[in-house]
Amino acid sequence: MHLTTYSDYSMRVLMYLGLQQDKLVTIAQVAEHYTISENHLTKVVHFLGQQGYIETVRGKGGGLRLKREPAAINLGQVLRLTEGDEGLLPCVNGVSDCCILPACRLVSILRESQAALYQVLGKYTLADLLNNNAPLNKLLATDS
Repeated sequence: MHLTTYSDYSMRVLMYLGLQQDKLVTIAQVAEHYTISENHLTKVVHFLGQQGYIETVRGKGGGLRLKREPAAINLGQVLRLTEGDEGLLPCVNGVSDCCILPACRLVSILRESQAALYQVLGKYTLADLLNNNAPLNKLLATDS
């Protein structure tokens, strides 16, 4: 399975903000730490704000920060939101022009696999990624 870059960036933004202890940070700071595009991050930040995971403060001295406690941010829920309803293959959602679809057993196996992925991720929160993670803290530490 290959998750989208959008999901990857969403998780990265949440981890970065989770380590900042309510400090306001800018998209530019996040982009610089991860060496990724500010334009892509802007879209991700906008989406995460719409979903209530982060809050943005406009104007001079503005920025973004987590709106929820890390323990209240479920990784499975975030991934479901960022990945959408896409199945591992189109046939998993019943949309396919595949000629073997009516007899294919792979579809049910893929559905089960996808459900297992979300079940495992649903056991974890952002706090699980951040707590007692000195190496991550060191890599994403900010000077301000």
